[in-house]
Amino acid sequence: MVQGEIEILLVEDDADDAELTIHALKKHHLVNHLLHIDDGEKALQYLYAPTNNLPKLILLDLRMPRVDGIQILRTLKADENKKDIPVVCLVSSREGRGYVESFELKADAYIVKPLDFKKFFTAMSEIGLMWKIIDTPVSR
Repeated sequence: MVQGEIEILLVEDDADDAELTIHALKKHHLVNHLLHIDDGEKALQYLYAPTNNLPKLILLDLRMPRVDGIQILRTLKADENKKDIPVVCLVSSREGRGYVESFELKADAYIVKPLDFKKFFTAMSEIGLMWKIIDTPVSR
């Protein structure tokens, strides 16, 4: 799976959440080059394929089958070449093992996935604001 420039890698196994996330980011004109991968194992294969470009930002669901988001985060943060890629964890709540572990592994930010559609769009616009800050070059 060779890709061109990838700005955002979305690792989300829930098709509805992925669709909402992509729609919200595009609606707010926050991303042009997004790659969605629906499986943690495939995400690691993509990130470690020598021919693929690394994303500038990873949106990472913590709860996935096969390889969960915590293992992906642990792998990235232990890798000298990938530890500086910003990772935003998509969590069900701020109470639970996944949130605590991602905090300890130094995830860059957390978005609690709300059940309400309007709140979900608000959360995605928060990601977009953070993305604009990350992707804006600093003039010296």
